[in-house]
Amino acid sequence: MTSRRHTQRRRYPLSLRRRPVRWEEQRPTWRQARPALIAEALKRAQARPSGNWYVVGAARDVRGDRPLSATVAGQEVVVWRTADGKLAGGPGICPHLGAPLADSPVRCGTLVCHWHGLALDGGPFAGWEPLPLYDDGVLVWVRLDPVGGEPPTPAPVVPARPELSRSVAAVYSVVGICEPEDVVANRLDPWHGAWFHPYSFVDLTVVDTPGAQGADEEGAGEDGFTVDVSFKVAGRLVVPVRAVFTTPDPRTVLMRITEGEGLGSVVETHVTPLGPDASGRPRTAVVEAVVAASERPGFAAARALRPVLRRVMTAGAARLWRDDLAYAERRWLLRSTGRFPG
Repeated sequence: MTSRRHTQRRRYPLSLRRRPVRWEEQRPTWRQARPALIAEALKRAQARPSGNWYVVGAARDVRGDRPLSATVAGQEVVVWRTADGKLAGGPGICPHLGAPLADSPVRCGTLVCHWHGLALDGGPFAGWEPLPLYDDGVLVWVRLDPVGGEPPTPAPVVPARPELSRSVAAVYSVVGICEPEDVVANRLDPWHGAWFHPYSFVDLTVVDTPGAQGADEEGAGEDGFTVDVSFKVAGRLVVPVRAVFTTPDPRTVLMRITEGEGLGSVVETHVTPLGPDASGRPRTAVVEAVVAASERPGFAAARALRPVLRRVMTAGAARLWRDDLAYAERRWLLRSTGRFPG
């Protein structure tokens, strides 16, 4: 199917809504947001291979003077850069007396334990073994075969992105009390967008769903959801786009703009299980990468303001995830107590 809203490129990226609809006057979407449809999409996502790869964090956070640390399913992991800028990393526990290597500095590409000075250059030493790592230019991944339990792959499934030299990338991270499936299920429910996030989205219509007949090459087909939506800017000013949500692996939901402003831009939502908290509740990290691009001449000048744009992009992600994480946490609470509908 072809959207009439986006067939021609607009001279200006913004549009003026002719007749704003008040929040309570929106068309209800609860009939379309069928629990079984979302559950089947989640099931398909969980069946996809991951190669045992987990997102650790933003690549730009792996600096030359200190490591980037994470906990994946209870396993402490530490990552740093060697003197030539390559990734090094492995268990976050010092093999000597168990010091947290996350608190240790990096000196000349070597991680030096701050308890007794044991130095790690990224190679095996004193029982410490490096882990497979991957830097995709935006995110850093670690492969944990005992945790994943799948056949390992040499690299994670990294979605196609706009060329990084011609785009702006921002990464936002937050932790919630839930399991990865609760976050993925949230992202596989696009119908909640204009109801739950009226400050960001309006005029949202799901035009294609998994398995729907008549899907074209850019539609959802069997694997995703196609959405027409307008991003709110200010007042009646909006940016209308068409976006497709897919799940390239069991812990990633990808939103790609396929028509309208920012064609090809992506929002990647990655979820990493951290392990239980002190009360035994599951904790999950959400790492969201936004890679924005535009063919408009002015965007090249805007890229010169990357630090400012990144702050704006992460602030927008933080506001959305304040609500979406509450959604995911509520879902887990109901599931864990046997009160989830269906």
